Amino acid sequence: MHIGSPCQVGQIVLITHGREAGQYAVVVGIVDERFVLLADGSRRKFDVPKRKNVQHIKVFDYISLEVQNSIIETGRVTNGKLRYALTKFVNEYVTDSKKGEPIHGEGRCN
Repeated sequence: MHIGSPCQVGQIVLITHGREAGQYAVVVGIVDERFVLLADGSRRKFDVPKRKNVQHIKVFDYISLEVQNSIIETGRVTNGKLRYALTKFVNEYVTDSKKGEPIHGEGRCN
């Protein structure tokens, strides 16, 4: 990881600008402090990652260790692992944040 870069390989991000806005992706490479390479395993494969400005993505604190270890060890990752990592993230992290929790044990209307 380059110094000053907010992303790490294997980190999940949300694309906020461009044609793919609103989609989740995995960081598969870091070009420099301004650009990262993203892939999702389905539309955007590992072999042809999207070069994206870090100002056009929202970075989550979730890092897929399977993807990170695979890229560190072999320099590659399968598209299936990317899809699995994104599915796991969406099912655990995104679904939980959308459910919401009652405020101080009370409902919103109380």
